[in-house]
Amino acid sequence: MQIQSGKSISRLLTAAFIAAIAITGCTAPEETADIPVFCDNFQAHVETLASDEMEGRAPSTPGGQRAKEYIIGEFSRIGLEPGNNGSYLQAVPLVEITGYDFSDLRISGHGQQMSLAYLDDMVIGTNRLQDRSEISESEMIFAGYGIVAPEYGWNDYEGLDVEGKTVVVLVNDPGFVTGDDEMFGGRAMTYYGRWTYKFEEAARQGAAAALIIHQTEPASYGWDVVRNSWSGTQYGIGEDTDEPQLEAEGWIQKEVARQIFEVAGLDLDQMLDRAAMPGFEPVELGLFASADFRNEFQYSECHNVVGYIEGTDYPEETILYMGHWDHLGMVETDDGVEIYNGAVDNATGVGAIISIAERFMSEGRPGRSVVFMAVTAEESGLLGSSYYADNPLFPLETTVGGINIDALNVYGPTWDVSVVGYGNSELEEYLSEYAAQQDRYLTPEPTPEAGYFYRSDHISLARQGVPMIYAQGGVDYIGQDQEYAQMVAEDMASRYHAPTDIIHDKWVWDGMHQDMWLYFNIGFELANSDDFPNWYEGNEFREIRDRSSEMRSR
Repeated sequence: MQIQSGKSISRLLTAAFIAAIAITGCTAPEETADIPVFCDNFQAHVETLASDEMEGRAPSTPGGQRAKEYIIGEFSRIGLEPGNNGSYLQAVPLVEITGYDFSDLRISGHGQQMSLAYLDDMVIGTNRLQDRSEISESEMIFAGYGIVAPEYGWNDYEGLDVEGKTVVVLVNDPGFVTGDDEMFGGRAMTYYGRWTYKFEEAARQGAAAALIIHQTEPASYGWDVVRNSWSGTQYGIGEDTDEPQLEAEGWIQKEVARQIFEVAGLDLDQMLDRAAMPGFEPVELGLFASADFRNEFQYSECHNVVGYIEGTDYPEETILYMGHWDHLGMVETDDGVEIYNGAVDNATGVGAIISIAERFMSEGRPGRSVVFMAVTAEESGLLGSSYYADNPLFPLETTVGGINIDALNVYGPTWDVSVVGYGNSELEEYLSEYAAQQDRYLTPEPTPEAGYFYRSDHISLARQGVPMIYAQGGVDYIGQDQEYAQMVAEDMASRYHAPTDIIHDKWVWDGMHQDMWLYFNIGFELANSDDFPNWYEGNEFREIRDRSSEMRSR
């Protein structure tokens, strides 16, 4: 259940851009840049994928089918090998899960009873493919941040048996509260802070249910986002999984949580403080939770589109370029049909992948294989990339690294390159080198505490240990001033996930070519080297990569 789609609109809002401008400053308007064209066909790719004919590229629709056929046709024209045993398609089974008949969340204990209303006080759902979900008199335990992180010496579940119980946990991680750079990522969120991790870990621990206490600042979004994102149809992978799943998972409003803790004889603010300190011990609340609801399912099949260039020396070692081909489709209104064309998000990214593939083919076969993958269902919860990560067509232990291209900069070349998840992996050293060759410099994303590194497709591979880069043109526009950057911020925010995300007269194609050169140069060096970049020491995915290194041999 994806709160927002892969990216969050917050990253595109004015405040984030102004924050970055304050850090970098803006270059004098008289300065210009001479950006060579990266690929003559790039604009045609974007125009085709963002056209009305594609009907917004929703998965499992005629428009989505046409988008896949276009990508396949271009992969074939370029000369890429099919990535899946003679086929360019990897089938991704999808399921739409619609919950209904939600009861109140009933909490009893200490001689009192509470009833929490669906949507107003709490939201709840499940990823289990079952007709009915129920927890009954499930013992409630406050498990702090619900984190097990050996590399940080942190285990909120140590010595705790939560089998069949309901854990109440906090969003984000302790570093956000303390601001201590030595604790997790400091203010920058780690994967342990993501709501997805909270539910995954609770399920691994054997809990029946998990409830996250919503707090706007550490979550980086308000209750309305939770309410709107969790109501209605949700999406998942439509096949059985070996991963444990909770009977019920959801969120509760902070002030509602305060009342629950008061019934348990506890002060919520004190518990929040204690949870952020090393040595925190879970607290049994002496309360019991009950709730039930029903589920309907609708199954469909969509596809990732995958092609590759086989390497000459080490064909089993791969460099990965990825981006999502899907968008939001069409919506009927009183005035007719609105098409969500998704020009920036992500016709630009798929056009870039095709263009980079064509550039690679023109350079001759590299030493390592290079994989180009347009994934499906990013907007539904990173489902295509997640499915690939669990069912890779190329072994992950020999996947050298990857570049995720999601929404190119369409407003002109920049002096800066904004790195989402700055300071995570050795791939940044390649990024820095080739940015410098363009007279550019790297900047961290302005709000790392919001955890945007964990909200796009690259995270699916990162969680399996594969170093990934997600970087974009920044806000220091060459030849422009702060007023221009402000215009860009407002224009992007007004078009994000709207029918107005189309090619328009504010687009400046040079910036996209600038970034494609950058992405190509990084991949080209990796494809012709012996390097195996790793995550930096202390990163939460380092241990997984190290285990892969032990499996890898030439």
